[in-house]
Amino acid sequence: MQCAREKTDILNLFRNKSVVCICAPMVRYSKLEFRSLVRKYGVDLCFTPMIMADSFNQSIKARDNEFTTNKEDTPLIVQFAAKTVDDFVTATELISEHCEGVDLNCGCPQRWAMQEGYGAAMLNKSEVIRDMIRQVRNRTKPSFTVSVKVRLFDCLSKSVELCRSLQAAGASFITVHGRTVSQRAEPVNVAAIREIAASLSIPVIANGGVKCANDVQTFVKSTNARGVMVAQGLLSNPALFSGAPCTPLTCVQDWVEIAVSSGVQFQCLHHHLVFMLEKVLPKELRRSFNKLSTKETVLDFLEKHLGINVHKQNKHTSFNKTVVMYDDTHQGKFFRSKVILDEKESCENESEMYLEDSIFSF
Repeated sequence: MQCAREKTDILNLFRNKSVVCICAPMVRYSKLEFRSLVRKYGVDLCFTPMIMADSFNQSIKARDNEFTTNKEDTPLIVQFAAKTVDDFVTATELISEHCEGVDLNCGCPQRWAMQEGYGAAMLNKSEVIRDMIRQVRNRTKPSFTVSVKVRLFDCLSKSVELCRSLQAAGASFITVHGRTVSQRAEPVNVAAIREIAASLSIPVIANGGVKCANDVQTFVKSTNARGVMVAQGLLSNPALFSGAPCTPLTCVQDWVEIAVSSGVQFQCLHHHLVFMLEKVLPKELRRSFNKLSTKETVLDFLEKHLGINVHKQNKHTSFNKTVVMYDDTHQGKFFRSKVILDEKESCENESEMYLEDSIFSF
């Protein structure tokens, strides 16, 4: 069954809102179920996790694993990692009927991505990026957006020059993560984002370092950005953009109902709750909760300590996932060898594992 999708014009969001609130691409975490949750709490625009374009093109299995949507999942931007024009354009053509735009990842600083020529390695291939933008622009409707997410060069003028050239090529907007490739936890360079925003006529989205609701307006004022993209802050508090200081219990309830009704794996259900409850539970209860290992014990814990009651058998509710139909059925070669390798290299310490600059947000 194809998705009867009523598309939203993303550029109208920037025209009509003073600040566009955006859920960042997060590998394994900004999937359909989490997108459905944050849309209830002030998020205007969601990105998918980063998807390897070559595998998406070659493998129906990669497509089915990496992309799910439904008619309420709008507006949506699909982020691809690509290093050739053909891969990016082909992936866009496959996905364009099921989203409102595509984004090219030019910000991932991970070692494997840089070695393979993806992510931030693309920053030094501006002509290729511009050709990708032009080719997508020529093959899609004017309302369909093509954007780029970048990190900063050490030299600010290089960043400004790059972003100007992407605008000239037809980019709809640009997301700027306010750190360089070598930086991780250093303070975000708000002055650099502000300079880039002042140099462009297209919208600039500011990304990096937003942890709470108060940070959003501060970030906007200091950067003059048209949108704010948040990753770790939304994992900790999916209601961040609604102004909630920590995750409301209604939001926890919503997540559990979505996760149980959609049949997400226990690890996904539990990990999101670990983030959400960090500032809700006292330390000893938090330690106990983090050690739980089954859906049943999690639901029992939530009912006992927070009064959250979800039908364990979930007989009467269901979560709609649309089956997206594709023409191509070729087998892929890259997806497993790189994305799963990334998981093996991730940090064992959960508090470090999900930092905004880790492999889970590009």
